[in-house]
Amino acid sequence: MNAELLNRLRKEVETERENLLAELEQLGADPYSEKVSRIAGIDDNFADSAAATAERSEQLAFIEGARDRLAEADVALARMDSGEYGVCADCGQEIPTARLEARPLSILCVNCAAKRS
Repeated sequence: MNAELLNRLRKEVETERENLLAELEQLGADPYSEKVSRIAGIDDNFADSAAATAERSEQLAFIEGARDRLAEADVALARMDSGEYGVCADCGQEIPTARLEARPLSILCVNCAAKRS
């Protein structure tokens, strides 16, 4: 992988990471633990407790997804730093450039990612 492509992908991953950290902070969630200090827009006096529970579940699912993507970004950046980025973490084959451009957080080739699904 050439340096220009790697730098461009690094910037994309770093931007994604910064956005995820900002989203988690806005939601009152610690990015690296299960701690959530508050869930925006939901209070204990909410008139419909079923609706509040559904809203809380939806927010927690969003937080979990953001934390998962943040972890993927951290791993991708670590692999960039170590020189392993662009090589499948499972099979060791080179990940096609088109996949990395479409999904810069990828650390698996398409075949290995499909096996994990």
